Amino acid sequence: MATTERSAGDSWDLASSVGATATMVAAARAVASAQDDPIINDPFAAPLVRAVGLDFFTRLVDGDLPIEQALPDAADGRELQFETDSIAVRTRFFDDFFLDAARDGVRQAVILAAGLDARGYRLSWPRGTVVYEVDQPQVIEFKNSAMAALGATTSAHRKAVSVDLRDDWPEALRRSGFDPSQATAWSAEGLLMYLPPQAQDLLFDNITALSGPGSRVATEYHPDSGVALGERAQQFNQRWTKLGCDINLSDLFYDGERNNVVDYLRAAGWTVTTRPRREFYADYGRVFPDDPDSALRNIVTVTARR
Repeated sequence: MATTERSAGDSWDLASSVGATATMVAAARAVASAQDDPIINDPFAAPLVRAVGLDFFTRLVDGDLPIEQALPDAADGRELQFETDSIAVRTRFFDDFFLDAARDGVRQAVILAAGLDARGYRLSWPRGTVVYEVDQPQVIEFKNSAMAALGATTSAHRKAVSVDLRDDWPEALRRSGFDPSQATAWSAEGLLMYLPPQAQDLLFDNITALSGPGSRVATEYHPDSGVALGERAQQFNQRWTKLGCDINLSDLFYDGERNNVVDYLRAAGWTVTTRPRREFYADYGRVFPDDPDSALRNIVTVTARR
């Protein structure tokens, strides 16, 4: 499960590189869904993690990881809970984004870098909704097979689009039946830091070009991108190494100055609303830790409309 540094044209499955982070996030969703007072419900997360077969995450979702023994320090234990809560809060934010768009009549949705995201199956999509899931070919192939084996069904018309987001994914989306004249709900969740800075700009250029009137997009902006984000990734690595997890996040991020997502979208003609992720904790009944050094303190949720 060890990771290697990024390079142009690199690819991955769900047990390597960026793909392993998708498995990590799915494991967190599984743990969060099993809590006594869950704020999300993802019944597919744990089975998908087991299907990937990475021992660390399988033990985590099965409750076989002796966290209390591995993290005897109370601060480390609280940090692990906080990281699980953080994924749950993020998941709930994007769930609500898509459900709100559906209630407003948007019937076309695109989940970029879908990974093991099961929204295409687990959300109650209105009749006539088409959900496009875009990701690497190996990821799509695995997910299609795993969900079929689980007998999963969806209320939407789900279309899987196998393409690297650094390639011509708009053309692949159109070939799959996407209609750029329709209002579309777009999500770019947990994605931007894994793209080169210029690819981040191109992503939003393409979204803008493909968005009919009434479209909306949801993402998150990390003001601490670049070196600071890499340093905080190293801190994350040190905590999870205690549990036997060897994903090195700092090897997966692209360096370089990035455009501010909020400013970039506004310049492209979007009406943008922002809110710190930490404020959603209270909305969803979770407590954001009073830690000025938290790696997640400055993350900003972004929603934009045309």
